[in-house]
Order: sequence, then C-alpha cells, then structure tokens
Amino acid sequence: MSTTSTLPAPPRAEQRPHSYERHGVRVEDPYAWLRDKEYPTVNDKDVLNYLKAENAYFEAAMKPHAGLTEEIFQEMKGRIKEDDSSVPLKDGDWLYRSAFKQGTQYRDWYRRPVAGGNEVLIYSENAEAEGKEYYRLGAFTVSPNGKMLATLVDDDGSERFKLVVRELATGKELETVTEVGIGNPVWTSDSKGLVFTEVNDQWRSYRARYHVIGEPLSATKTLYEEKGDIAFSVGVNRTTDDSLIVISTGNNSSNEVRLVRADKPDEPQMLVRARKPDVQYEVDAAHGKLWILTNDKHVNFRIASADPKSPGEWTEVVAGSDRTYLRGITAHRDHLLITSRVDGLDQLVLRDYSSGAQERVPFTEASYSAGFSGNPEYAPDSYRLTYSSMVTPQTVYDYHPADKRLEVRKVQEIPSGYDPSKYVTERMMITARDGAKVPVSIVRLKSFQKDGSGKLFVYGYGAYGYAIPPSFSTSRLSLVDRGFAYAIAHIRGGDDLGYQWFLDGKLRKRNNTFNDFVDVTKGLIDAGYAKPGRVAAQGGSAGGELMGAVVNQAPELFGAIVADVPFVDVLNTMLDDTLPLTPGEWTEWGNPITDREAFELLKSYSPYDNVRKQAYPPMLITGGLNDPRVTYWEPAKWAARLRASKTDQNLLLLKINMGAGHGGKSGRWNSLHEVAEAYTFVVTQIP
Repeated sequence: MSTTSTLPAPPRAEQRPHSYERHGVRVEDPYAWLRDKEYPTVNDKDVLNYLKAENAYFEAAMKPHAGLTEEIFQEMKGRIKEDDSSVPLKDGDWLYRSAFKQGTQYRDWYRRPVAGGNEVLIYSENAEAEGKEYYRLGAFTVSPNGKMLATLVDDDGSERFKLVVRELATGKELETVTEVGIGNPVWTSDSKGLVFTEVNDQWRSYRARYHVIGEPLSATKTLYEEKGDIAFSVGVNRTTDDSLIVISTGNNSSNEVRLVRADKPDEPQMLVRARKPDVQYEVDAAHGKLWILTNDKHVNFRIASADPKSPGEWTEVVAGSDRTYLRGITAHRDHLLITSRVDGLDQLVLRDYSSGAQERVPFTEASYSAGFSGNPEYAPDSYRLTYSSMVTPQTVYDYHPADKRLEVRKVQEIPSGYDPSKYVTERMMITARDGAKVPVSIVRLKSFQKDGSGKLFVYGYGAYGYAIPPSFSTSRLSLVDRGFAYAIAHIRGGDDLGYQWFLDGKLRKRNNTFNDFVDVTKGLIDAGYAKPGRVAAQGGSAGGELMGAVVNQAPELFGAIVADVPFVDVLNTMLDDTLPLTPGEWTEWGNPITDREAFELLKSYSPYDNVRKQAYPPMLITGGLNDPRVTYWEPAKWAARLRASKTDQNLLLLKINMGAGHGGKSGRWNSLHEVAEAYTFVVTQIP
C-alpha cells in the first residue's frame, strides 16, 4: 500500500476551541465545527473543503493500487450471475419475480397470470434510476386487486422516501402520496387506499396515515401520531390473514400495538396492550384469534393467543425457554410458522393449531443460516425459505408439509466457478475475560495452516440484538483465497445466544461487546490463526463504534481496520436530542442528559473521546454526507482527532460519499466496487 512517505501530506482539520460542561465535567470538542450549522443542508465551505481534501487524499493513496482493486472487483463480479432472476412467487392470481439483466445495476420486476399468459414488465428500477447518482427502492407492494403498485423510492440516501402509486395496466403514475415516507405501506383489503408512515424533520417515523386513492392529499387522515414519547417510532403492517392492519409504536425495548380493520382503517382502533418498560410484543391473526410473541414473562419470549374481543387477555401457547429463543411468528391457515434459535442455530418450526404438534424443517450442517422468506399468501401449499452456510451458497427451498419434503427451487449460481471442497467452516467457543463463552464462525481454505503464519480477518457488530448470520458470501472468497481465515465474532450485544446475550451487551454492560471482540481476536491468535499485527477487522455503523473502541483498547493486535459509517461520536450524539435517532437510542446506550452514570460510561468508551497519543494500525474510515443514521461528521471528527493524536506513520484514510447515505453507493456494481476498495486496503496492509 502507499505509505505516508510517498503521499502528499494528509489533510489536517483545524482545531477550534469548543467545550461544554455536563454533570460537572468539562468536555473538549475541538472538531465540533465539522457539523454544519445548517444541517441537514451542508454548504459550509470549510466543512466541504475538508471533506473534499480527505477524499482527494483517499484517491491519491488508492490510485497506485487501482489495478488490484479492479482485479478484486472483477473476481467478485465474476461470482455474481449478471442476468440473475428470483424464483417466481405466487400472490393471488399472479406470479411475481425480479431480475437483473446483463450489465445493469438494478432490478426489473415482472409478473404473469397463474392461469397462464404472457409475462409483463411492471416496474424497472434501472429506468427509474437513470440519471440519478443514488437510487434505492424501499418498498414495492401491489394492491390486493392486482391493479395498482405502490413504491417507496429514495434518490439521495437521506432515507426520506417518495410514495408513488401507479396503474399497472398502463404504467401511469396516479399520484405521489408523500415525499417523506418510510417503512412498508399497506393496502386496504378493498384496494381503495393506503396506510403508510411518515418521518418528521428529526427523521423519526412518528405517524401512520390513511390515504384514499384519488382523493385530495388534504383529505389524508392521521390514524395515529406518537406524541407521548419522542423515543418511539411508528410502523404499520397487515396480518397474514389480511383481516387487520397493525399499527405499532415503540423503541428498542418496549412497544404497543393497535389494530384496525383492513377494509375500514379509519374506524375505531383496538389497543392490544398498553406499553410497559422493557416489554415487547408482536401480533398476527388467524382463525379468529390473535397470535402474540412477547417477552413479558420470559427473556427468550413466549407465544400466546387472545380473543380479539379481549385482546389484552393472553393465553399461553408456547412457554418461554432458557434454551430456545423464540424470534418470530407468522400465522398461516394451516400452521403457525415459528422462527427460533437454539444454541445459536436457526430453527424453522411448523406448529399445528389443533394438536399443538410441532415439526422442525431439517438441516444437516453444523453451522448455517436459515429463515422463512416470501410467503405472502394466507393458505399456501408450501412455505418458501432460504438457507446457506459459510461454505454453502444460498439455496431457496419450498417446504411441503404434506410429505415433509424440501424442494430445491434455486441454488445460487457462481458463474466463475466455486469448489466447496477447497474450504472448511468451523465453529469455536472462545472464553472471554469474564468467563463467557463467545461463539465464532470461521471459513478458511482447507490448506490454511494454523501455525501462526497465516492472516486473519475478523468481522463484528454487536448491537441492537442483531446477530450476524454464518451465511454464504461470494465477496468474502477474495480474502479467503488470498490466505485469510475469515471469522465472524458472535459477541454480546447481538442476540446470537438468546435475548439475554443482547441484554448483556447494552447499556451498562456495553463494554462486554468490546471486550468480547478483543478476547475473540486474542483467542484466535492463540489458536494459531495469525500473529498480532496480522489481523484485519471490520465493522459498520454500531460495528464501526466497535472498531473504534477495540482499536483504542488493543491497537497492537491489528494490522488493518475498516470502519464503515462508524458511530464513534457516541457521547455528543447521545447528548443531542435534536438528532434523528438519539431519543430512540437511549434504551440501547443510555441517556447521558439525565443520567450521570450513563454520561460517565459513554465518555469512558466513546471512540472519538478516547483517542489517545499512541500508535494506531492502518485504518480506512467511510461515511456518507446524506446519512441520517450516522451523520457524516462522526467519521470526519474521528479521523481528524486520530490524525492529530496518533504517534505512528501508518496510513489513515477517510472516504465520504458526497451523494449517498448509510449504505454507501447504490447499485450492485457501485457498492461492490466499494467492497473491492476495502479489501484492497486490507490485503495491501497485510500482504
């Protein structure tokens, strides 16, 4: 990789005195000016000049290795079928599918009658994205009568979506319902209207609205607006039997649900149960009953039922279990589909309503990822699901319960070739410093020698109860084939080993997440996967916070760090309740405004606030100017402070996407090229 000695001097952000006092403690923030005072508009010349200078430095550092980036990009592109198509999915009288054409960045959407007839193009993402720097289809839902299509589109990365209704027979746009939609709109059962959610100026999904197609927008009704708690966000969906529209409001730890008739959503609402701290529940409907998944009595959730006439009176159906973590339910006519996890492994279960008998969909690999996927009909003959492992490409199945048969519908095709016999996957349990056993999923070449001579790549996230699945990745092979063992650290903060595993990595236990990652890395080094300094690590968003914390704690372990859209200015963000996500995040990180202990804890690990004068490994940091989740100034301020503090000559790069948001560039090839850039950085720093 280019060393700092062969490059022009890196940008140096000016330090401008700025400080504040909270709970009797003074906090210095000399790079606070990088937040444009007019945000979300960013037009401050000093801010833009600094970001452009960092981008120019990134380009200068990467230019000598453009050939390697292109090589890796072409490898990864060669593993993706360019003219790929989804398995057709039946929904009512139609079969729907999406497809990529050769050379295109985005999908096109098609349908044909179940009874027979020609397939027609009903929506082209490529046509819609033409001429746009960024394009993202956020929702795609056809009306029950099959005549209209509602889409949500974001064309700048801000995640404020335009809700447009089209007539499918002609392709004509009928109306734009809102410019600030989010989530998934829900059609009424008579196809006459839409229930949808909108975000406010703070990018909080704060209300559910009902619009009748063809009526003036001024006649749109607000069904529910969350006014009681600025930390709560509103969402909508429809029960599987299509009888009810569900309006939910909640934060990361508690919620409440209201139900309205799917044919008359503006009639009186039914509150299922009022919100309680740390109690969550979700609701589906079938056979005249409500089916409820809740953690009210057990940390790993239980399943209950209720009569819609008395929705708050719950009868237990499946008790909570210390070993079985119940994660999701879908109420179809013949079975209650249950998604769970046992000992960290996904389980897909069909439960008979009358007998209570349960059957598990069988899988044979020791480590894998599986889930129900795409079952829109209430009474299907089979259930669609997806499966993969770290060595098995994604497979789409239909499970036929009548004869307990898995039918293969599609196996991910890898045009350039893939020989699974070259690779092995392993699952380890590594003991953390407090005695907890942390799962690790690993894929490597069979020829990889665990004698310390190899190279190691460790990926982690560890927040919001999101478990990184041990699933297949074609991109990952470009690292593995270059001699890296690729490990996923299933650290606390995710829910890999149950909901308690999540709770043990949040709020006052947050340091467990960082310590787990460091201890997993040390454990893998001790097991011979690499030596200190021959380890790369990557995480994004909250996983970027993880990168910032571990590189402050144990920089000597790592030879390269990739931190994507990193949430690193934790203390300042959690102190600012005007930012989009802050109030809703207090249940995850703590509220330092009112809680001195939370303030002190956040200050103790916030990566930006804990940069110190020490040697840091080579680092690649990314961000997005329009990102509403992790605002651009977080990675910018962090990079600036690192540059001013670090005592080494290692490369530090900051890349800010000036026309994108949290997910980086849109389009399958644009986003893949960014992965190739990150991998180029890694393999040149750890050759």
